[in-house]
Amino acid sequence: MKISYNWLIDYLPSDKPEPETVSNILTSVGLEVEKLEKYEPIRGGLNGLIIGEIVECIKHPEADNLKITKVDTGTGDTLTIVCGAQNVETAQKVVVAPVGVTIFPFRGEPLTLKKMKIRGIESEGMICAEDEIGIGESHAGIMVLPNEVETGTLLSAYYLPYTDWIFEIGLTPNRMDAMSHLGVAKDVCAWLSHKSKTSISVKSPLNNTLRKDDQSLPVEVVVENAIACARYSGVCISGVDIKASPEWMQNKLRAIDIRPVNNVVDITNFVLHETGQPLHAFDYDAIQGNKIIVKNLPANTKFITLDEKERKLDAEDLIICDGNQNPLCFGGVFGGLNSGVKNTTKNIFLESAWFDPVTTKKTALRHNLKTDASNRFEKGVDISNTVNALKRAAALIKEIAGGKISSEIIDVYPAPKQKTEVTLKNHYLKKISGKNYHADTIKNILVSLGFEILKEGQDDIRVAVPLSKMDVLLPADIIEEIMRIDGLDNIEIPSAVTFSPSLETLALQNALKEKLSEHLSATGFSEIFTNSITNSKYYGDGQNTTVKILNNLSADLDIMRPSLLETGLECIVYNINRKNNDLLLFEFGKTYSTESASNYKEVEHMCMYITGNKYPRVWNKKEQSTDIYFAKGICDKIFALAGITDVIYSPAIDEPQTLSAHANGILIASLSIVEKNKLEQFSIRQPVIFADIYWEELSNAAKALNIIYKGIPKFPVVERDLSVVVNKGIDFESVKKSIRSAAIGRLINYRLFDVFESEKVGMDKKSFAITFFFSDNEKTLTDKEIDVMMNKLIVTFEKDLQAQIRKGNNE
Repeated sequence: MKISYNWLIDYLPSDKPEPETVSNILTSVGLEVEKLEKYEPIRGGLNGLIIGEIVECIKHPEADNLKITKVDTGTGDTLTIVCGAQNVETAQKVVVAPVGVTIFPFRGEPLTLKKMKIRGIESEGMICAEDEIGIGESHAGIMVLPNEVETGTLLSAYYLPYTDWIFEIGLTPNRMDAMSHLGVAKDVCAWLSHKSKTSISVKSPLNNTLRKDDQSLPVEVVVENAIACARYSGVCISGVDIKASPEWMQNKLRAIDIRPVNNVVDITNFVLHETGQPLHAFDYDAIQGNKIIVKNLPANTKFITLDEKERKLDAEDLIICDGNQNPLCFGGVFGGLNSGVKNTTKNIFLESAWFDPVTTKKTALRHNLKTDASNRFEKGVDISNTVNALKRAAALIKEIAGGKISSEIIDVYPAPKQKTEVTLKNHYLKKISGKNYHADTIKNILVSLGFEILKEGQDDIRVAVPLSKMDVLLPADIIEEIMRIDGLDNIEIPSAVTFSPSLETLALQNALKEKLSEHLSATGFSEIFTNSITNSKYYGDGQNTTVKILNNLSADLDIMRPSLLETGLECIVYNINRKNNDLLLFEFGKTYSTESASNYKEVEHMCMYITGNKYPRVWNKKEQSTDIYFAKGICDKIFALAGITDVIYSPAIDEPQTLSAHANGILIASLSIVEKNKLEQFSIRQPVIFADIYWEELSNAAKALNIIYKGIPKFPVVERDLSVVVNKGIDFESVKKSIRSAAIGRLINYRLFDVFESEKVGMDKKSFAITFFFSDNEKTLTDKEIDVMMNKLIVTFEKDLQAQIRKGNNE
């Protein structure tokens, strides 16, 4: 949020602090100033430019379009300046930019003037046109000033360009009371009062002196939906003259990036940023039946808004209508095309209301209309301030645009809101703040912030909260108000800090995540974080378990993701489109599903996305594409790092391109080659392997393991190779099961190093060549002992797999 220093100090006491001091005060009271910068509508502030007088002007001997001038700048020296303007003449008062001055053109980059020769004549500066110094767009000729202007006067002193300091405040959503210059000024005055020990109040522009001039513009207001519109105030003004607003108002609005439109619209914007109360001005003559009705219209009713777009209303939209039920305005959001203030408008109806935050936000999102007014109503405005802001705006319109107050102040407020009452105990204040506050200090701070003291006890204080502070509901909120005005830097540091240690229930999971992340990063993977909100179009119409987003901000982001695959593919196609084709990515994330309106489920996953080549192309190594076996090897290493070695892979029954990984009978992961139609959905033309590890199952399996430490073997490991011929339909997982069933304790590892298919091994047969590793911690194994173990394996293979052993490979 932007706050103007010049605007802010209008409400501060006469002893006004400097911008830097104000910045420190605002940050101290919780309104963090993220940036403080000088505002100059004319870049450079006309610095260094001087008003000079041309004392001589002759034609350049070498150029028909140039003239040589002598310019008196009031310093006693006369400058020789070569000028190409057609309107340059003797005795003119002109704007001079001497050598060394930097000028800031209306368009283009700044230029620092240097002494230079133009067609053989040395020029000592420049006589400027409007566009060359940023004052205007005209380049028809040099600026000629009135003769009475004193030579040597600085242009900045003559022209007096408007300058300001702008605070950019990082306003938290709960501080709706500070969404205006008056709101910020109240905090500054509260801080000044506390530090100076004197009462300093805001110089309020609000007053109750507004009186009606006649009753020539009658209007009736009916509020049918009092929940969505708890208060509606308005007044009629006749005989207004629509024109440009005064320069002082335009300057203040431009300083905070508000574009001036006309005097009436500018006044509504001015009062909005002054008080925080949104206003809307209607063309009174467009209100049929002299009646305003605040209601909901039937769904699909057509309404043309100020941006000339035809919109279809929703039954929940709150609409301001005229007496004939014609829509005039979205309540608190956006006006209508036909009822807005135009250059021909003479009579206006000025609205100041309180609209429900939820209703306003839903309408703004539904119709993609984000305005200053809707932003404030969404956060909540001060319901007690509608009439005050209305009177302020009406008085300004009467002063600036002329006209008369032609009706009574209309105020429909059927159920006045009561102030929240909160009791603060002194011991609770001490406990939370860590500081002993004197009772007078507490009272003075709260009074300066607008709280009403209801009761002062020996050990507590009871206050009524101002309606502008909608977030203050609890004693802790009162403590926050006291602490921020006192200054969070003033909280005393205790001599000892006590705390109760807590048990970290997710320590193992977090440690395992860190371990696996470090391994994958070292292997060449990059970690990604994708959006858990995604597009329902990725999943078709058959998904009945998806979690749908209510009031989604974007049509493309309307559900919680049921799978991490699609959001990962978005990342892959983003990289491929930028010629980054070889990708190794991993992500920790959640998927979401629902079985009923109240039964939601979150599942955590660790996913890997693999596409392109395994390694970059180099001179001594051929390119090799990634495949599902590469992904399986990565998964094996992940399982091993988690302490899980007994993992069985099997093809998924309903998905032929998917491998399922089980540990102790529990599914812990699935690996798949992404289907072609899914890749085409994202315009991906290269294979992608997707590995989905179910994190809870993996971490539970890791927790169930008993870690056993063993010393490094003192005796050599013996290797033996065996070639096992089996039917072609038998996979290696079946071989692994058979090896485990043999239960050979001194078999420490085995490795498949070849798969061979040929007529030599038989029709519909294949051969697995396996290396077995044997070791004993107590002695060196003999050939006889190893032969016994190998024979046990052979018998097991023959029994379980009807295998044949190729002789000569077991030596």
